[in-house]
Parts: sequence; structure tokens; C-alpha cells
Amino acid sequence: MAIRQLSPELINRIAAGEVIERPASVVKELVENAIDAGAREIEVVTSGGGVSLIRVTDDGVGMDPDDLVLSVERHATSKLNGDDLLDIRTLGFRGEALPSIGSVAELTIVSRTRGASEAYALTVERGWKGPLMPAAGNPGTRVEVRNLFSATPARLKFLKSERAENLAIGDVVKRLAMAHPEIGFVLVTGERTPLRLPATTRDSQGFLQRLGQVMGRTFVDDALEIAGEKEGIRVFGFAGLPTLHRPDASQQFLFVNGRPVRDRLLVSAVRAAYSDLVPRGRQPVLAIFVELNPREVDVNVHPTKAEVRFRNSAAVRSLLIGALSHALKQAGHRASAAGAAAVLEITERNTPSATSPRFAASRRVAAGQGLGPMSAGFAEAIQAPLAGIDEPSAAVVGDAFAQAPELLDRPLGAARCQINETYIIAQTRSSMIIVDQHAAHERLVYERMKRMLTDGGVVRQGLLIPEIVELSEDEAEALAERADELAELGLVLERFGPKAVAVRETPALLGQTDVKGLVRDLAAEILRDEGRQALKERLEAVCATMACHGSVRAGRRLTADEMNALLREMEATPFAGQCNHGRPTYVELQLSDIERLFGRR
Repeated sequence: MAIRQLSPELINRIAAGEVIERPASVVKELVENAIDAGAREIEVVTSGGGVSLIRVTDDGVGMDPDDLVLSVERHATSKLNGDDLLDIRTLGFRGEALPSIGSVAELTIVSRTRGASEAYALTVERGWKGPLMPAAGNPGTRVEVRNLFSATPARLKFLKSERAENLAIGDVVKRLAMAHPEIGFVLVTGERTPLRLPATTRDSQGFLQRLGQVMGRTFVDDALEIAGEKEGIRVFGFAGLPTLHRPDASQQFLFVNGRPVRDRLLVSAVRAAYSDLVPRGRQPVLAIFVELNPREVDVNVHPTKAEVRFRNSAAVRSLLIGALSHALKQAGHRASAAGAAAVLEITERNTPSATSPRFAASRRVAAGQGLGPMSAGFAEAIQAPLAGIDEPSAAVVGDAFAQAPELLDRPLGAARCQINETYIIAQTRSSMIIVDQHAAHERLVYERMKRMLTDGGVVRQGLLIPEIVELSEDEAEALAERADELAELGLVLERFGPKAVAVRETPALLGQTDVKGLVRDLAAEILRDEGRQALKERLEAVCATMACHGSVRAGRRLTADEMNALLREMEATPFAGQCNHGRPTYVELQLSDIERLFGRR
């Protein structure tokens, strides 16, 4: 078959397949254009899951007639500085979005520049461009997309339900709104308005306010501010406490220069920072923003612009891990407020109502019904059964209020009793605190063991016969170059020919481990600049297991001094709000919440 040149219309439809995957892709491109145009208010209206209608209206700079005509031509853009693809300071830059949309749908653009007397409209229907026409319109731009994929009907078969497409559109708008709190956003899907975000300020409080609007009040209550800067790279944002986690990563939002991304490097950094703080299979909740010189990051990796590549990936990863770790450590013993909310929900659900059988029975007893003759008021006959209780259900700590009243001013208060030899009840001046003694002590032991690793070095065990591990030449060289660092962590090895290393000593904490598997994994990870962290994580995993077995077990009765000593050490230990497995170590109930349960408020 002879080679022929494809028509411009067909070329546009092929290109559209890379840029426009579903209605959410259209919304993303149009909203990014509005942001690049300097909009302060952006409205998104959809119908039929975005297939029937997508309309994006902004109050940006608008386009004059000449720019409007050029805007629907392939690779026509105002956002690149000459031919420099290394200096991209806008969200869009390819000049492919509008012509791609116009090739597979009915596209209408109405735009008016600020100060112009009238607007102009341009229509593109399935790749065919209509004439430029005067129109009525406010300053800014309104883009309407109707009958999406009408030119490529096969694509419609791959779309999900209307609800699923609406959710995807909502996710796109939320992510862009989080990165730009200074812009107001409105999203209307059908007859619903699921998103209305008024503009705020572009500072720490403004970002937190916008994140609260999108992620919920729970996140704001449990958010830690993240800040770090090094070598021209800045990291900021907010991360949830380790006890605030989810079964998936849907509440992890990562941004690079205001652009929402899904980057494996950043995800791995988040995972490393929370490695021993969240339960296995759970994901932390956060919104992190990375800013750096556009020349230090390549966003031209994929047409969707969701993937990036950093020139100095190790520096970005190290800074993010350091900033997250510092904020989490500064949080100390703080635990998520979500635990208290769950307790209140359970308590309120199980509290008998005035019409419940239990409550009615108690009213009959209080009135003396069925108890025979009795005097009014607190009759002895009613109270008599209480005298038969020989042993309390909790280990009471002496005269609670006479003991060290100054402890009531401490963050975790003064121990009052122990319930079921598992839970410590403590009191502050404004709250009641319930502590899981095993989970709390497990974290304390674990952190002590980690400090030993840092302060005293790792105890090594020599191998009777050195283990020879065969590798590729690159892997063997990478290990040899990092031999001194690995020795600090207890792994002593040396080059053994061009494609092997000899392991002479291993960390004693690892015991009888798979040396060859360990070294091979480390070699592969070192080539990705993750080797040092990987070995530390292995050691810390062993520490976590040892801490679990060496901590105070549930079922052990503690004295008052032991309980208070545990509380004081928790206050002084970072990450004491959760155990090594990510479970909360304590729950705090405010006095106001308890009063509400009993109808005092």
C-alpha cells in the first residue's frame, strides 16, 4: 500500500486521542487555560456526565479576534517563551487542547478582552472551522463543548456511567482549585452544584482554608503544616496526622509548580516519611506543593502533563521526606481528633433515648413501681443492691483528686484508673483521656531502639564464611561506591570481581536473614538513589517487631506511678499518638463533649 499524507482533520482526531481521554480531560484543559488567562472566577457547567455539555466561563484577559482564530489551530499558543521548552511557567503550552476538542465535538468559543466593546464567537464542528462572528459576552472567555466524541462514536463505549464521569470531573476541578486558592470555583453538574469555592488568599491560611473546603473539616483539625527549602527547591503544604488515614490514596494530592501530578518519586517519598506510622495497607492524607525553577523539571513527558521528571530527583525526594518527618516529629504525642469523634458517635448511638425500653424501665424503678412500699426520695431499698458489689471494674488510683493536682495541667493529665488491665483513664482540667497501654508503650520502646541505632551505631555480626553475591557490573559498582555508608548501617561488603560482592558482616538485628536477597534488593534500590533509606527501613521493621514483643502487654495491672510515668514519657516522645502499626495510642474526650452526651449542653 502506498504511503499517503493524512488529512489535517484525521491528524487532529488522532492527536485528540492522546489529549482528550474522557470529559474530565476536556474540563482539565479548559480550566487550565482559564487559570493561565489570569481568571479570578471560574465556572464549570456540565450535563450528561460532560458528554452532552461542558461549559467553562472565566473572567480572564480574553482573546481578540486574531488570537481567537489562531487558538483553534494546532500548535498555536501564547504561553511559550520563544522555542524554549525548558522554561514552562504556565499549565498549558502545547497548543493542542482546543483543536483536539474541536475535532471530536462541537466547540464554541466566545471571548472578549478587557476594555473591548464587544465579544467575538468562533465555532468548530468536528474539525470544520466556522466564520468569526460578533457576539454578546462579558470580559473573559466562555467555551462550550457539546456532543463530545460525536466524531469518534467508538470512544463513547469506553466511558463510564454519568455519575462516574461527574466524579472524575469533580476531582479535576478540586485538584486545580487546591493549587490556586486565590481563584473562586463553581462546579455545576446537571441540577446539582457539588462545588462552590469562594476565592481566598494565597498564603498558608488561605491554602488551609481551601484544603478544608475540598478535603473536609476533619483534615483541617488534624493537619500539620509542612515547610522546607533547599537548593532552590521549596516544599510546603499540609499533611494529616498518622492516625488520620484511608484505605486508598484518593486523598493524597501532589503538585509541582501549581500543576497536579501523579509522580512516583513524590509518592515514594510520602511512603518513606510515613513508613512506620500508618497501618499496612492504609494511606496518609495530605496536600503537598513543590516549587522549583521550571528548568529543573520536565513537564513535557506526556500529553496529559500529569507526569514530570526532576533534574535532581534525589534532592526533591530528600527535602520532601525531611519536611514531612520534621512536621510529624514536631507533632509529638498528638493524635487525630477523628478518634474522639468516633467515640462520641458510638456513645451517642448506644445512649438510651427517653422512649427506649431501658429508659422506661429505669423511670418505673425511679418512681418506685414494682418495688413494694418505699419512702420518697432516695430510698435505701433501691440503693441496697449496690452494696453487694465487692470489687470495682477498674483499678482505682487512690484519692484521685488529692494526688499531684499539678499533673492536671500536663497534656495527657493525671492517671485516674486502669480498666480491664488494658486501658488507662487519665484526666486533664478540660478533658478525659483513654490510653491503650500496650500500643503506647510499643511506640516508646520502638523510638528508644531507633535512637540506639542512630547514637551508637548498628551492632554487626560477622559471617563465618563470606557470602558471595553475583550481580550486574553496574550494581556491584554502585554497592562498592556506597560501602562506607552501608557499613554504618551494619552491612560490610567489598568488591569481589567485576560482577560480585563479598558480604562479611550483616546487621545483628536482622538475625538469620536472606543475605543475597537483601544485597540484590539494595543494589537495585541504590541505582534509584533509595538504597540507604531501604536498609534503614528494614532495620526499623525489625525494631518494630522487637518493640511489640518487649512492651507492656494488655492484661498487666499497672500501679499509679507506672501509669503516670507512661503518660509523661508519651508526652516527651515523637509519634506517641500512634503505635508502630498506625493505630492510635489514645483518645481524648473534651469535657464539653461529655456534657453534651448527658444533655448538659
